[in-house]
Amino acid sequence: MKPILYFVFLVLIVSNVFSQQTSAIKAADLKSAYTIQDSVMIKTRDGALISAIVVRKKRDSTPKPVILQYTIYVRDKGRDLKSLKEAADNGYVGVMAYSRGKGFSPDEIFPYENDSNDAYDVIDWITKQEWCNGSVGMYGGSYNGFTQWAACKKMHPALKTIVPYVANRPGMGLPMENNVFVNPNYEWSLYVGNNKTLDTIAGNDRQRFRKMQNKWWETGVAYKKLDSVDGVPNRHFQRWINHPSFDEYWQKMAPYEKDFTQINIPVLAFDGYYNDSQNSSLYYIRELQKYNPQTPAYVIIGPYGHFGTQVGGEVSLSDYKVDPVAIINIKKITYQWFDYILKNGAKPEVLKDKINYQVMGKNEWRSAPSLDKMSNGFLKMYLTDKKSGKFYALKDKKPIKKKYLYQEVDFANREIQNNDYYPDPIIRKEIDTTNGYVFISERLKEPILVNGSFLGEIKASINKKDMDIGITLYEVMPNGEYFHLSYFLGRASYAKDITTRNLLQPNQIETIPFSNTHLVSKQLSKGSRLLVVINVNKNPFSELNYGTGKVVTEETIKDVKEPLKVKWYNDSFVKIPIWNE
Repeated sequence: MKPILYFVFLVLIVSNVFSQQTSAIKAADLKSAYTIQDSVMIKTRDGALISAIVVRKKRDSTPKPVILQYTIYVRDKGRDLKSLKEAADNGYVGVMAYSRGKGFSPDEIFPYENDSNDAYDVIDWITKQEWCNGSVGMYGGSYNGFTQWAACKKMHPALKTIVPYVANRPGMGLPMENNVFVNPNYEWSLYVGNNKTLDTIAGNDRQRFRKMQNKWWETGVAYKKLDSVDGVPNRHFQRWINHPSFDEYWQKMAPYEKDFTQINIPVLAFDGYYNDSQNSSLYYIRELQKYNPQTPAYVIIGPYGHFGTQVGGEVSLSDYKVDPVAIINIKKITYQWFDYILKNGAKPEVLKDKINYQVMGKNEWRSAPSLDKMSNGFLKMYLTDKKSGKFYALKDKKPIKKKYLYQEVDFANREIQNNDYYPDPIIRKEIDTTNGYVFISERLKEPILVNGSFLGEIKASINKKDMDIGITLYEVMPNGEYFHLSYFLGRASYAKDITTRNLLQPNQIETIPFSNTHLVSKQLSKGSRLLVVINVNKNPFSELNYGTGKVVTEETIKDVKEPLKVKWYNDSFVKIPIWNE
């Protein structure tokens, strides 16, 4: 089929899919207060087409600032129109553009890969429209948060501000966390990549993917065979797992290193302590503060999950009742911010300083000039070999004599696994002690405020060339319950450089630094204790690193040969950030 005929054929197919919705929208538009341009097609520099919707107030011909949402989620048109009408109601023009291949776009769908250049071209198109005054702001959550940072890879002069909620960073947090591929994005890739809208059948079929996951775990086949286990090819998954390092493939999708030096526009980011992709979202802020500290970058963060952040918080989060003051009107703050930047309005009152955070347990908000300055000290605690009741002692003094705790991990034994990294529930009565070691501090003599991201160094030797480790931080409250504060999951061979794999030397003591943990602010009570759990990642929710040194996604249970033998040395430590009053 000739290219031009193929293009027309695809457009006709997609048009038929949306014709009924579009007709309904046009009929409703005749009675509404809005001018709605549906199925707008924007041509990119390389000839692709981006599908978009534009909403303006009727009989208002004055050029206005434009609020752009750039998304891969082609949802119900009524929902999308509602958010676009909100922009118009607030005195802006609302534009929603869908990623290449989505909506009416006839092109192929490749999540993350084209959004940087395409967002630039969409903004460029917007500036040439008579209803645009030359200023564009962007907002939105999750993938929509990523596309805003992607648009900053090469700054368009018309882009004046971004407001990302829980922004994704491909290659960091998803589909892998600290170079460990995790499973949630597997089904997501089918949800967004199977058709021009959303494959809700695949996206909602949790039983299908749980069955796939369990079968992979039980059979011990290579991780790269997940889609074979499922019985349906997954080209996006296969594309991603070819890049276990944070290499050029991931780097080019969004700002990386010196790209941040050109980002001079004001930024307002929203995030949550229990947002699964917090590593992604705060990565952008940390790098921006590192490479361009003069950029006015603000953060509002509190006890929210990934979806809860995007609605301003929820009264109950994973069975934890949040402080009442934590609930915010995120949409109101967003438009206050747009008015502040794009219309010379008043600065949102909640922004007392650059970092604005809710202190769990104190029912109050505090602020700091940067992420690093949320804390003014650290508790440095060593993972000792001394018993402390049923656990081991977490001490503030380095042990005089070097010793270790010995552990064997038999990957062939599928009866024993671990999965306590993720905070669900946040407060629990018991923790898993069957895999790894648990270290507990003395009771706190005074309340302390844990503020920021914990970090540390693990000293260990193993009989193999690699391992994936998990470290979880808890508060043991005076009533004996465990409050999940933060966690780390990462691959030892990438601990010093996420772009290059450096295998461990078998049976030699290695230093494994870690720092990319989840930020939190929590008031710990007098009488509470700190508790650290360290173990080797072994569960069906992520790839398994058998330690051979081969590409991990290609390892199978046949590679086990012998158990992983670990010596955890007692000069390993964690540094817990605190705020001293």
